[in-house]
Amino acid sequence: MFKRVLQSLSKSLGGGKPAPAAPLPPVEAPAVSKAAPPSQPVKQSTPTPVTPAKEVQTPEELCGITAAMTKAEISAQLKLLYRRYNRGASSLNAKVRLDADSMLDAIVAVREKHFGEI
Repeated sequence: MFKRVLQSLSKSLGGGKPAPAAPLPPVEAPAVSKAAPPSQPVKQSTPTPVTPAKEVQTPEELCGITAAMTKAEISAQLKLLYRRYNRGASSLNAKVRLDADSMLDAIVAVREKHFGEI
């Protein structure tokens, strides 16, 4: 009963799914000043490469669940992850709290998939 209430609160406060990442703006080369003295060559810096966004992982990948795992192994892994990330859900650090919330949502999704509705 208590877990169901926590999950309901987590889904209602967290929106159920994390927001998709916003696309990064293109990186432009800095403008070169034409007023540089002829004695000093103008250095042109190369723009930093834009790294592609991380691939979206499934809840099983986030939790480290493989197809070869038994139900007992899955249950043990989910218990371990729940203990770890449940502590972080009440952190004062916003990044830790957001990471913990997304992991708790993934744990609930995996548990419902492999063990049925709570």
